[in-house]
Amino acid sequence: MIRMLLRVLGPEYARPVRRTVALMTTTAIAEGLSYALLVPLLQALFGSTPGAARPWLIAFGAAVAVFAILRYRSDLSGFRVGTTLLRGMYHRLGDHLARLPIGWFGSGRVGEVSVLAGPGVLRAMSVIAHLLAPFISACATPLTIVLVMLAFNWRLGLAALIAVPLVAVIQVRAGRSMAAADREGAERDHEATGRVIEYLQAQPVLRAGGRTAERFGLLDDSLRDLRRASRRSTLSALPGVVGLTFTVQAMFTVLLVLGAFLALGGKVGAAEVLTILVLAARCADPLLSLSDIGGKLRGARSVLARLDTVLRTEPLPEPLDPVRPEHHDLEFASVTFRHGDRTVLDDVSLTVEEGRRLAVVGPSGAGKSTILQMLARFHDVDSGAVRVGGVDVRAISTEDLMARIAIVFQDVYLFDGTIEENIRLGRPDADDAEVRAAATAARLDEVIERLPGGWSANVGEGGTSLSGGERQRVSIARALLKNAPIVLLDEVTSALDPVNETAVHEGIERLMAGRTVVMVAHRLRTVQRADKVVFLDGGRIVEEGRHDELLHRGGRYAEFWDLSLAKPPA
Repeated sequence: MIRMLLRVLGPEYARPVRRTVALMTTTAIAEGLSYALLVPLLQALFGSTPGAARPWLIAFGAAVAVFAILRYRSDLSGFRVGTTLLRGMYHRLGDHLARLPIGWFGSGRVGEVSVLAGPGVLRAMSVIAHLLAPFISACATPLTIVLVMLAFNWRLGLAALIAVPLVAVIQVRAGRSMAAADREGAERDHEATGRVIEYLQAQPVLRAGGRTAERFGLLDDSLRDLRRASRRSTLSALPGVVGLTFTVQAMFTVLLVLGAFLALGGKVGAAEVLTILVLAARCADPLLSLSDIGGKLRGARSVLARLDTVLRTEPLPEPLDPVRPEHHDLEFASVTFRHGDRTVLDDVSLTVEEGRRLAVVGPSGAGKSTILQMLARFHDVDSGAVRVGGVDVRAISTEDLMARIAIVFQDVYLFDGTIEENIRLGRPDADDAEVRAAATAARLDEVIERLPGGWSANVGEGGTSLSGGERQRVSIARALLKNAPIVLLDEVTSALDPVNETAVHEGIERLMAGRTVVMVAHRLRTVQRADKVVFLDGGRIVEEGRHDELLHRGGRYAEFWDLSLAKPPA
């Protein structure tokens, strides 16, 4: 656990963690040694001269005071180190996520990381502050007491020592048996959470279909699976809990019987037997808490394992000597890219001259959006090369490459803030006049005039207070403000109403003016003015040429064009 924690946190935190662990271990041993003073104390108290117990009582009180001071310092150290680790973990995770390729962040991955970065990190970092001290105390204090018993009476101490390997075996076997159940429970919990969100999001569809009184089968199934997994997890924990309790009680019974036998034989006195039983009782409480602490540690360990997996994900390599391209023409040179077992792009070669426009069309799943992603280096190619200004994108620093590219996606995400703040993301150092000019060019000014609060209007998380077309205008204004020489457009008008589509088209025309443009579109009217059209299917270029040329050939592009013009029957 400690090794994994240090691996996740990094070597700079090893020293304070080890120091805290050493202090907690010293505290646990000091607690066990303080109980050693109960032996002479109880011997004197139940002997012929009870007054002789006074110095031992004072010594015991002093030992307890020392233990209390150590406990205070170890707990304080645990909280301080835990807080430091929490802050460091957030910084390390955030810095690492910022260096991972954008293509790594799929829809499922984003949800997983958001949960991991929230309660997951808190749970993992609580090990030092809340779990490690009780766990060390539950292990070291009873073991110290057993050694004290062994020094006091080897027979009774040996009887207690036999319980140590039994407790260790029970804990290890219980942990192994519960690990699979814990993993299954976590998976079922994640699935059930997704189904609950799906059920809530599907309410408009369910109600429109008149299914408000029906149960949602997928949600019911996932909750049923979660209940079964919880039951299996509980049942798998029972052998460990029962076995540990039985072992501790059996140890106490053995000591009681053995002590009584030795006392009756005259080999030890009644005070000594009483002392041994008091020490044994003090061993029982921390040992019985091991089951609960072990379960919490396993949960924290599973989170640490997931954090470790994320942090071990390698970012795309940065060039040692980055090259700055002088021009902004684009080139795909025999590019092949695979996602899992699927070949998304297969030996694709194309060029876009600087200041020209390329339109990429084709059926869904043909690899159109992947073309844009490869240009922005969301992923690296499996073979071939993607070049900007004749320079391989892998030889350009990520910061420099992204500074040269403005991307407008179909799905626009806006941060919870004002419209002005969202536009300024394109270029934070822009002055007010430049921000207003970009908004006007994107025809966003007419939207701002309608909003209560104008420029100060809050758009809500994800831009929920704006329509899809209005969010798209914000995205275009952001791209205009960035003023990058390369523009990538991905299906930006495929789901807009006529009014917003007209406004967005005007903004796009201003955005594309004088820039190198690669656009992906289903609505083929948007690509008529492209300098070149590429028809992609199955990851391969099937046709390429100007719009009029491709129509004249009567090939796949012409079929798509005819389908886009076809009107549904009245």
